[in-house]
Amino acid sequence: MEVKIYDTTLRDGTQAEEFCFSVDDKIRIALKLDDLGVHYIEGGWPGSNPKDVGFFREIQKYHIKNAVVTAFGSTHHPARTTTSDANLKSLLDAGTRTVAVFGKSWTVHVHEALHTTLDRNLELIYDSVAYLRQNGRDVIYDAEHFFDGFRAAPDYALATVGKAIDAGAECVVLCDTNGGTLPGRLRETFQAVKERYPGVSLGIHAHNDSELAVANSLIAVEMGAVQVQGTMNGIGERCGNANLCSIIANMCLKMGVECISTDNLKKLRQVSRFILELANVPSNRYQPFVGRSAFAHKGGVHISAVERNPITYEHIDPGMVGNRRRILVSDLSGRAAIKRKAADFGLKLSKTDPVAMQVLDELKELENQGFQFEAAEASFELLVNKAMGKTKKYFDLVGFRVIDQKTSEGGEPVAEATILVRVGGQLEHTAAIGKGPVNALDNALRKALEKFYPELKTMGLSDYKVRVLPGLPGTAAKVRVLIESHDDKDSWGTVGVSHDIIEASWQALVDSLNYKMYKDEKQATNGDSK
Repeated sequence: MEVKIYDTTLRDGTQAEEFCFSVDDKIRIALKLDDLGVHYIEGGWPGSNPKDVGFFREIQKYHIKNAVVTAFGSTHHPARTTTSDANLKSLLDAGTRTVAVFGKSWTVHVHEALHTTLDRNLELIYDSVAYLRQNGRDVIYDAEHFFDGFRAAPDYALATVGKAIDAGAECVVLCDTNGGTLPGRLRETFQAVKERYPGVSLGIHAHNDSELAVANSLIAVEMGAVQVQGTMNGIGERCGNANLCSIIANMCLKMGVECISTDNLKKLRQVSRFILELANVPSNRYQPFVGRSAFAHKGGVHISAVERNPITYEHIDPGMVGNRRRILVSDLSGRAAIKRKAADFGLKLSKTDPVAMQVLDELKELENQGFQFEAAEASFELLVNKAMGKTKKYFDLVGFRVIDQKTSEGGEPVAEATILVRVGGQLEHTAAIGKGPVNALDNALRKALEKFYPELKTMGLSDYKVRVLPGLPGTAAKVRVLIESHDDKDSWGTVGVSHDIIEASWQALVDSLNYKMYKDEKQATNGDSK
């Protein structure tokens, strides 16, 4: 049995409170999801906002290896025809091979949301799906509020599904949009649809308002669903969507369902953390499978048993989902623990390697300070190189000063940075202004270094995020700065942590520039060796 994973992190997930992704964020996440091996990536609703239009335009520049990028929208407006409806036009303009379109299954929504008749709603469903099929699109039909609709008026809810099937929908997804359906009711409803429409491909889209989204999704798979919709980490409106991290792991490891490959499953935790870092939202350490505490052992009895045989207190091998076991009493004590820590960062080092010990000790200290390297791969690579004696010193800071001046109540502040650096024994002193102190410092540093390293002119700053870390209250707290940089070939992330936001930004900026120069030298060397 094979079940397709339909990821809607970039659309339904962004409706979660405090979650917002830029177009660049969405592109990076889409590439990560594609690498993970999901089958569908719902990029957004192009008929609702310019950002999603921009995503569909931009994603066409990238090679998507595994997934089908999908545009999302609704059936056409009751007062319009298919050819005059802006929403359907936007779905076609998105240029995706597959589109997902939702329609009303519940009589309450037909009357109170659409303000139309039950018969007209059936026409909207049929005409919209048929129109998209006639224009060469594969159509996934999302039967919105289906379980509530079936409970209120079963014959009508089933009739809406029938219209989508008659119009050519390839898959009909039954949606628990309010997230209130109990597992027993879901099973009964799913069975009724199967009996009315045998052989039709069915999917499930569950929300988590009763904390049953994962359970209901897995029950639907047991009932024969061939597509599961959800989001990474379960993010979404209100209480969230079905958590694909848990669904994928359970299907692959416990249900024997073909979903994603064993090798890709090992990327699950890394992708989970990557998305949360880009959203600038703290991860849930207690999240099953991928959370930091998912395989953490603190009780003495548990630790003793796990060290003898892990299955005593672990339901799976944590490495299967890219996680690791943590012994909290002495997290990094002993040679075996050191080796596990090395593997966590992809380092193949022996237990007695002194370089490994140095790297791991420094990592432990940095993590205690608040550093995280999931979305700052460049900073981590520089750290390893430093421990291995491979670091090249591109410049030395002599000093910098940043002034942020506001001269009137209604005026914009003016930021200026002055910097003195030494490059190969030569001093370079310069200044620059910017939109804020960090931008001014970035401009001044680049201005000082581009004279010696002209390749820095091809480099740009893609994103800048700041997170306040737990600890001291208010403005005395530490902050973590995550910077995303790019050139015409690559993109990379760097990180800095300090009580001073400018110092944390400086750390991330320096790593970003150093990595650019290191990366170019490494590529040139590899090219010469070939």
